Amino acid sequence: MNIMKLRSAKSVRGIVNMPGDKSISHRAAMFAAIADGETRIDNFSRAVDCHTTLDAVESLGICVQRNGTTITINGKGKTGLTAPFDAIDCGNSGTTIRLISGILAGQTFDSVLTGDESLAKRPMKRIIEPLRMIGAKIEAENDRVPIDIYGGRRLAGRGHKMLIASAQVKSCILLAGLYADGKTTVVEPVVTRDHTERMLRWFGVDVDEEFSETGKSISVDGSSVLTANDLSIPADISSAAFFLVAAACLPDSEITMPNVGLNPSRNAIIDVLRRFGADIAVQNERVVCNEPVCDLVVRSIEERESGDDSNIVRGDVIANIIDEIPILAVLGTQIEGGLAIRDADELRVKESNRIASIVENLRRMGAAVEEFPDGFRVERSHLKGASIDSFGDHRIAMAFAVAALFADGETEISGAECADISFPGFFETLASVVKSVAPARFLGREGCKRF
Repeated sequence: MNIMKLRSAKSVRGIVNMPGDKSISHRAAMFAAIADGETRIDNFSRAVDCHTTLDAVESLGICVQRNGTTITINGKGKTGLTAPFDAIDCGNSGTTIRLISGILAGQTFDSVLTGDESLAKRPMKRIIEPLRMIGAKIEAENDRVPIDIYGGRRLAGRGHKMLIASAQVKSCILLAGLYADGKTTVVEPVVTRDHTERMLRWFGVDVDEEFSETGKSISVDGSSVLTANDLSIPADISSAAFFLVAAACLPDSEITMPNVGLNPSRNAIIDVLRRFGADIAVQNERVVCNEPVCDLVVRSIEERESGDDSNIVRGDVIANIIDEIPILAVLGTQIEGGLAIRDADELRVKESNRIASIVENLRRMGAAVEEFPDGFRVERSHLKGASIDSFGDHRIAMAFAVAALFADGETEISGAECADISFPGFFETLASVVKSVAPARFLGREGCKRF
């Protein structure tokens, strides 16, 4: 296990190119695999999870050419996949296992999905039940990995009302719907990220959307055909969030991040940060491959107003910012009135129990924090360097790297290498913009590496 040592920073300044969006990269690889023809994908995420998805589609007989962040996939159409020789290892990636289950439910062959220890703890009943409802045969002990999916089943389109706000579950059902007889409809009372709907359209699928008082309904038809179409992945706004908070909270700071995705179902982090006084400019807005994109410029907050009840973040917005909550917890230590997160019990079944991970690490750094079943409240606090546990969770490791910039003394983050799951090179990228009191050090099995 590697340890990252960091010290406080005076400011952060510079231009930072964020990695390709993780959520969109997963979908691009899978959709290109079941499209007819060759698709070139530019700015594909370097995240370990996304390359797990590439490995998965390769195991299904798809030719994948990798040239840095440019990926070329020779799609074989919806029915062109072939049986894997072994179980498909989904590693740590919940997105991989949940989305590809929808595709595999419609195949003629059997398949087995496995994952690492962390993935084995994550709930899969949320996809298994709706897939069974349309005719899929799936076996999984205690609804956990490994998951056995049996092919050759006739799927029947139907309506599904989402019981939890999850873009992964929605996407799984819609992908299975591409193989079902008739129309498959998903109704979500709380709107989740819509990358699947946008990308299906990019590959030529008709996606019907309707909004009503009860929520949003999305429908696809089993007769749909995907056609290869080159695309470029926008930079990841969830990765940008760490730099947005760092620059907002450190004096004399300014960070520019080009080509960041501005999807309406993902950009609530900007609204939330602005609510707490962050100076964020959205520039050069445009649409690239059905996804809105912009350049973000964030500057330090000169004055912060006293907090009130508006410092509570809860309700429908939580689904939109679920990945950014760890770094928002760190923000809460720096703003008047602190910050409370509620209605976020979904955090307890992420790569770690993120509520517990956030609370424990904040307390180690001297923050005043109260834990709730569905969230936490953190007060504005004077942070002190401490020994931090990443709990093997990439977003915890990166959030507390930013917290270290605000803290007195030295902070050690154990298991820091897990940041590669979503942001390879995160610590080097952070070091490139930090004006530090002392340089960060990476202590691994091979000793000390100075940036």
